[in-house]
Amino acid sequence: MRLPYYLGCPSWSENAWRDYLYPHNARPHELLGLYTQVFNAVEGNTTFYARPAPATVERWVQTMPEHFRFTAKFPSDVSHGGDLREQITAADSFVQLLAPLGERVAPLWLQLSAAFTPQRIAELAGFIDGLQRPLAVEVRHRDFFAKGDAERMLNRLLLDRGVERICLDPRALFSCTSTEPSVLHAQAKKPNVPPRPAAFTRFPQVRFIGHPVLEANEVFLTPWVEKIAQWIEEDRTPYIFLHTADNLLAAALAQRFHTRLMARLPGLPALPELYREPVAEQLGLL
Repeated sequence: MRLPYYLGCPSWSENAWRDYLYPHNARPHELLGLYTQVFNAVEGNTTFYARPAPATVERWVQTMPEHFRFTAKFPSDVSHGGDLREQITAADSFVQLLAPLGERVAPLWLQLSAAFTPQRIAELAGFIDGLQRPLAVEVRHRDFFAKGDAERMLNRLLLDRGVERICLDPRALFSCTSTEPSVLHAQAKKPNVPPRPAAFTRFPQVRFIGHPVLEANEVFLTPWVEKIAQWIEEDRTPYIFLHTADNLLAAALAQRFHTRLMARLPGLPALPELYREPVAEQLGLL
């Protein structure tokens, strides 16, 4: 099944998804293959924390279909390791490590920290020019969201270079007043920035950080259903990745989004459903 957009989650290996997505008897090494039967993209969060072994990359090659997209993040030592222009050799080495995946790795993601200020924009320009690969960039410094000179300078740089600005939308997460540790951790870790929907190329990129109660996301999902539909109608191929605080319901949120999009775009096929073994109910004692 081919979709006119890319839909996915931050990972494929959540055991909790056995309750609603994966067969209960699925083995850990089978989860990626099962995931690719439902979704056609996944965030490359794992590569931010550690480079995969070549053998791992080869397993991914054997498991991910050619139409699948893995938006691999540059490792943190590249994106957070000082002057970006001095990280090009390390970045090239990372690109070569993932080369067996071919077009599945498109675009690469560069996630910058809140410490990356507008005064460092020349570093970003040098990195983009030195890399010369399809790229999407996520910024977190508040000045890049102030609608002033810094934001205009960033947007002009990315637009001129054909680089996407990743749109992070954490509004649903920060609307939550839960005392659950996973929610508090996510709210402390994720930047509370306003969404900046951008389509600088044919492949706009969106990260939606959801509320832990699925129904509470509806008001925040509705604008994205319309925006993704509009981009598809403009002959763009958007990417959207859906998270929740602990990601236990991330796949359910992604399925929910696609159902909403089907209502907006008649003819859009449904996502496949994986067969799940029924769980025998335990009889209570009389």
